[in-house]
Amino acid sequence: MKPVVLFDGVCNLCNGFVQTLIKIDPTGKFQFAALQSEFGQEVMTKAQLPVNEISTVILYDNGKIFTHSDVPLEICRQLGGLWSIFLVFKLVPRFLRNRLYNWVARNRYRWFGQRESCMIPTPELRQRFL
Repeated sequence: MKPVVLFDGVCNLCNGFVQTLIKIDPTGKFQFAALQSEFGQEVMTKAQLPVNEISTVILYDNGKIFTHSDVPLEICRQLGGLWSIFLVFKLVPRFLRNRLYNWVARNRYRWFGQRESCMIPTPELRQRFL
């Protein structure tokens, strides 16, 4: 199974992140699923995250779970190339990175809005969504 990015399906910021990742990952290294999906709920339970409180994007890769600020850094690592430049942020202690991440997460609906329902992928992208 390819790495799966789990995201808040009704969050405009999260949907924008997924759309951007699709564009910069044309070879399809990553798959996607909404946290609200059955698969998303299962992964959140495995990660011991509250299933009714969606506050982080999750990267699920071969049974390993990345959350909060570790997600974009791991994605950059897996994309390689110039994206590896962002790995410099691993020098910032996780508690500081996560503090910033959580601040944005708390305000994401207010700043970026939200949708009435999860996004529906186009037919050509459907195979990348679980």
